[in-house]
Amino acid sequence: MNLLAKAFIKGHVLLYTLSKGKLATTMRGVPILVLTTRGAKTGAERRVPIVPLIEGDKMYVIASMGGAPKHPAWYLNLKAHPQVEVEMYGKKWKANAVDLQEPERTRIWERVIAAMPGFADYQQKTSRVIPVIDLVRT
Repeated sequence: MNLLAKAFIKGHVLLYTLSKGKLATTMRGVPILVLTTRGAKTGAERRVPIVPLIEGDKMYVIASMGGAPKHPAWYLNLKAHPQVEVEMYGKKWKANAVDLQEPERTRIWERVIAAMPGFADYQQKTSRVIPVIDLVRT
């Protein structure tokens, strides 16, 4: 990830945090959550804004990284440490990150691209299968 993208993410999370979830609650007009993971190698806390798919009481995040050839760092972190913290609109809760397997992944992926068509473009940009993660409240 380039330095400009990293600075944008840090700034977004900082604004969200300082406003206690009242500002920086969207990205390109779409609601976001702030996902807190533990570094896969360091164990250090990492926070990143992510656009989720919300269906009733279910919440999914998509490890697209805009169609980059590699998975985003936050995805590698939650694979190593699946216990995460989710924050949305100033409310926080713990969750277990469950990487969806087939055929469930494809079923939810179809809902993702129906709700947010840009994700289909991301899949076309990469040869990797973009992971879909269920954030199961604990």
